[in-house]
Amino acid sequence: MASSLEKLISSFLLVLYSTTIIVASSESRCRRFKSIISFGDSIADTGNYLHLSDVNHLPQSAFLPYGESFFHPPSGRYSDGRLIIDFIAEFLGLPYVPSYFGSQNVSFDQGINFAVYGATALDRVFLVGKGIESDFTNVSLSVQLNIFKQILPNLCTSSSHCREMLGDSLILMGEIGVNDYNYPFFEGKSINEIKQLVPLVIKAISSAIVDLIDLGGKTFLVPGNFPLGCYPAYLTLFQTAAEEDHDPFTGCIPRLNEFGEYHNEQLKTELKRLQELYDHVNIIYADYYNSLFRLYQEPVKYGFKNRPLAACCGVGGQYNFTIGKECGHRGVSCCQNPSEYVNWDGYHLTEATHQKMAQVILNGTYASPAFDWSCSGSESVDKEYSFSS
Repeated sequence: MASSLEKLISSFLLVLYSTTIIVASSESRCRRFKSIISFGDSIADTGNYLHLSDVNHLPQSAFLPYGESFFHPPSGRYSDGRLIIDFIAEFLGLPYVPSYFGSQNVSFDQGINFAVYGATALDRVFLVGKGIESDFTNVSLSVQLNIFKQILPNLCTSSSHCREMLGDSLILMGEIGVNDYNYPFFEGKSINEIKQLVPLVIKAISSAIVDLIDLGGKTFLVPGNFPLGCYPAYLTLFQTAAEEDHDPFTGCIPRLNEFGEYHNEQLKTELKRLQELYDHVNIIYADYYNSLFRLYQEPVKYGFKNRPLAACCGVGGQYNFTIGKECGHRGVSCCQNPSEYVNWDGYHLTEATHQKMAQVILNGTYASPAFDWSCSGSESVDKEYSFSS
């Protein structure tokens, strides 16, 4: 009898313990974010490259038509308006995240953005050693992370306060890595050669996440790569490709898109490994690839022009893009309605595209696992959620 009672009590305690673990785990996934900390490249750059540039040789993003749809004048963002990071900030009720470089008062309250146009996941010295030239910036992911580590003690009152502040922040890890591939692609290296970089890029992203976990980070949004075969820059670079090399439905180049998917599969595998190792944190994969590719598959459905492969701002050729005569250069024109275009300047996307991507990432359709907004005090994001205009 006593043995049966003991078994019953043990079973009850086991169920209670398991339930407690599930509830605790669920609660730990939901946070009221107080800040956004961002690392990456031009996809999230809110002005860093502009502030790092020589005033006598400012980048294209310093001039119209960049920023024409929202910021007026240009803010250094590589789009006609807001980026994905801006729409995330809007939804969270946080300020637009200022660039670290050029900011007078860096703080968790404002958020901090280290993303720089042209940045790579791998260090520039390493890429140069592989025969890959990256002339735009030397502010790689490890450089961005080291700057953050250096300034972190000045942002909080104590080590425990730093951990608390970082734990309450949404950490946006990119997008980062696409430039590690862009440079060799545009230097004429083969896909097989460039594929050898993928495990190294994934390792660099993973190492940065682990460092930030050690500092107290608890929620990470980690974007994947894009369908590069749909970008005007790549479509122009590979325009001699035979017609059968293009997808008859979208006009994109499948083998370039498959490369992006190859990167993404390796990234997802690594993020799953990290999540299992660090079960007290939440690592969310943001599917930039499919949240964008659907717009090429059904452009009219989402309010874009049919066959939306041409850049809004550019000149020349089938895709309104010419290398060396990009948006922002004298004599390069801009479309009248950027919101009808998926692509902005051949390399970057329009504000309208960023909005549609942010929407389905925040509502969980293209995020894995989906965000838990149950404790946020606001309505869950759904497909009809509208950002401010």
